[in-house]
Amino acid sequence: MSHPDACATDPVDERLAPHTALLFGFQHVLVMAAAPITAVFLVGQAMGFGPDITVPLMSATFLACGLGTLLQSFGPWGIGARLPFVQVPGGAPIVIFLAIAQGTDMQTATGAVILTALFYFIALPFFTRVLRFFPPIVIGTMLLLVAVNLVKIFGSLIVGQPDSPSYAASSTTLLALATMAAIVLCARLFRGVLRRISVMLGLLSGTLIAALFGDIDLSGMTSGPWWALPQLFPFGMPKFDIIASLPLIIFSVVSMTEATGQTMATAEIVGKKGDPSVLVPRNIRADALGSLFGGCLGTSLIITSGENIGIVRATGVRSRYVTVAAGALLIVIALFAPLGRLAAALPTPVVAGTAVIVFAIIGAMGINILRNVNLNEHGNLYTLASALAMGLLPIVVPDFYSDFPQHLQIILGNGLAMGTLTAVLVNILFHCTRRPTASHRHNTYTTSTDQEPS
Repeated sequence: MSHPDACATDPVDERLAPHTALLFGFQHVLVMAAAPITAVFLVGQAMGFGPDITVPLMSATFLACGLGTLLQSFGPWGIGARLPFVQVPGGAPIVIFLAIAQGTDMQTATGAVILTALFYFIALPFFTRVLRFFPPIVIGTMLLLVAVNLVKIFGSLIVGQPDSPSYAASSTTLLALATMAAIVLCARLFRGVLRRISVMLGLLSGTLIAALFGDIDLSGMTSGPWWALPQLFPFGMPKFDIIASLPLIIFSVVSMTEATGQTMATAEIVGKKGDPSVLVPRNIRADALGSLFGGCLGTSLIITSGENIGIVRATGVRSRYVTVAAGALLIVIALFAPLGRLAAALPTPVVAGTAVIVFAIIGAMGINILRNVNLNEHGNLYTLASALAMGLLPIVVPDFYSDFPQHLQIILGNGLAMGTLTAVLVNILFHCTRRPTASHRHNTYTTSTDQEPS
């Protein structure tokens, strides 16, 4: 049920009944839970932390994600895009965060997060001037690369580590495939609300299958404290080392590029009206503030998630009050320790299999945007081809740039960043620098990417 004024309200601002918002918000939480859980798991394993550190760090990560999500959804004081966004610890920032921590210490790593969050605010006024260079061909390409990159990451979570005895075990692969099949079947067989929560129903079906085969251990759910209160600066006062922080600061530019594409794509999906030069900075400010808060709690960057774009598209529920509910649930999970332990107990193949379907939907959305681009036009064809080449190479061949300097690998080795930047630059080359001819005088930068195929 929706608010009585919903008929006069934009879909993104529609107020849902509390139980409806909580139901769809819970689905968002289930899909994104893999990101904070995996992030804390990687940090704990790499740094040799025991449960006494990883459990509070898990709580702190969920809390930072929840507060960041509320910022994005409510958008107070120009901070947050007022779009149905969920914030998570990014995969690439976690890797960079760990590299800094292992090369120095955790205090320097958390200091790098805080410096990077402040850099967002400093760089933002300059970054907003390039938003006009993100036409549909760039956005569609970016969404396609987001999908490929995330499917690869979560597909790797399904098969596990190559040196593990259980690597690519048929049981884990089948569990992930069964979860994916359950999502598709729910989407096909159900109608109304049940169809809209098909992702959540599929995940719960996969969890039930895992429980039937004894693949879930809930014995630790009630052990330990019932309430978890994250500690401010858990690793001690941060150290601010500009040189050590440079890799994360450089990545923040990539993150702003990703946030630009995600904001514009989500705004289009939910029918949000507004100037991108206003919406994008609001998004990035929320990323900056969420990361600043996360850094003070010992986490890496907390940034806008591309995962929930697929959920919004799959469910058709465009209200930002769904992610308000998701943010509130994330805070409850953070503070109520047994819920955090339950989230950590969800089988990895089930969560990762669910994520793969959601990310594939993001790819389909990118293809749909590219359908409206005239690829018979010479410049558009080469823009897409070169962006896919530069974007897919580091994804499908991870060691492609391994002989390059480490600071260059941060950018070159990020397929999403390279693909998006290539799309922007090649599109400028073809559509902003050529001399007009008699047949192209009418073909401006903005219209060249919006033509329908002939």
